[in-house]
Parts: sequence; C-alpha cells; structure tokens
Amino acid sequence: MAFAGNSVLCRYALKDEMIDASSFTAIRLISGAVFLSLLLIIKGRGQFEWRAGNWSSSLFLFIYTVAFSFAYINLDTGVGALILFGFVQVTMVFNNIAKGNKLRIMEWLGLLVAFSGLVLLLLPSASAPSLFGFILMAISGVAWGFYTLAGKGAVSPTLLTGGNFLRTVPLVILMVLFNLESVSISHEGVLLAVVSGAITSGLGYAVWYAAINGLNITQAAVLQLTVPIIATFGGVLFSNELISIQLLTSSLLVLGGILIVILGNRSKANE
Repeated sequence: MAFAGNSVLCRYALKDEMIDASSFTAIRLISGAVFLSLLLIIKGRGQFEWRAGNWSSSLFLFIYTVAFSFAYINLDTGVGALILFGFVQVTMVFNNIAKGNKLRIMEWLGLLVAFSGLVLLLLPSASAPSLFGFILMAISGVAWGFYTLAGKGAVSPTLLTGGNFLRTVPLVILMVLFNLESVSISHEGVLLAVVSGAITSGLGYAVWYAAINGLNITQAAVLQLTVPIIATFGGVLFSNELISIQLLTSSLLVLGGILIVILGNRSKANE
C-alpha cells in the first residue's frame, strides 16, 4: 500500500504541475529523514544513533527517488509501477541466482504467471510509453532492488532506514542547487510530497525492511508485484476510471503467481 501510495501521490502532484520533480524528491527525502529521526528520538527517549545506515544504501535510495520522480513526468501511474517493479523483480531474482541459489520450476512458473498478469493489465495503455520515462523508471527499479537487498537481515529496520534517509540530505542539497531555475512549488504539492516522504516512504520503508526478514529473496521480489495492481486501483479511485475485466483478471493472475511462489518455497522447506 505504501509503495503504491508513492506512485499515486507523485504522479498526481506532477501531472497537475503542483510541484516540480526535483522539489518533490527533495521534500520527500527530507520529510522522511525528519519523521524517522523524531520517531527514533521518541523511541530512544531522547537518544538516537546518528551513525546508523550506510552510504551505499543511501545512494541507491537517492537514485531510486530521483529517477522515480522525473520518470513520472512522462508516465502514467500504472505503467510506471509496472516498469519499476518489473525491473525490481529482475534485479532481485537474478542477483539471487548469481549467488548460486537456483529457482525451482514452481517458482519460475509463479514469476511468469504474476508478470503475465501485469502485462495483461497494461497492454492497452503501455504500447508506447515515453522512452526517456521508461529508462528513468528502469534505473529507479534497479536501484530499489539493490536497496531492498541491502536491508535483508537488518537488526533494527527503523534505525537503519532513518540513517539511510539522513545520509541522502547532502545529495538532496546538491540536487536542489543544480535545479534551482526549475523550482515550482504550491502548497498542495508540498503537502503531497510530505505525506509521501514521512508516511508512504519513511514509515513504509521501515516496515518493508522489517518484513523482508521473514521472506526469502524470491518471495520479496514477487510480493512487490502487487504494487502495480494496487497503484492501478488507486488510479481508478482518484481518476474516476472504471474497473475493467482486464483489471480483475490481471489481479487474479498476480495474486495467483504470488501464491505459486510461496507454495513452491514451502514445499522446498519441507523436503
């Protein structure tokens, strides 16, 4: 829900030109850093380990958010989410294979079924996406895939996420200085960016880092394929679009593919 919320909020803000992509990204990352810092200070009764996180994860987080925002200038919500999490899935699965972890036939089948559901969903509207938007969202997907992998086994997900957000601040400052001439901000745009940063990004990513400790890499990859489905439903709600047979069918395919992967992993564990 949080990941899909980011797609809906970002596309909604940029489509109606409530804010420029650079400012949306800057406010999103700073809001996430501030929110998580306050949360950790309250949780630690005034104490917070400022050295948490690492620079490589922060760089992946920064690349993901910047490419994400600029891609959504030219891509629809559902199309962007499909490209993003398609590349997330490819990055995570092939990284897992490169480490010597072979997939079972059931897992390959589940991945194929889930991805076919996304293709079915977006065929009518994704025949000719913006090439520039496609490339940017592909970069964003690869960066998010590696950011997710870096969080596997996190002892303190909220602390690690907070530290990663804080480490993006110097990069955010450089980005803002580089894009000063294109700044365009409204109150509505700022509000959408703050919600995206504090809730659907900051809090959402901390929850995700906690969740992936109970998942293997394949499960973590395929479960994120629910995001384009949820994002498309968000587009239906906010854009007054009709729920089509294609949408319902593709939803069943994605959820069915996820079920196949989970069952495949359970059968492997029972052997």
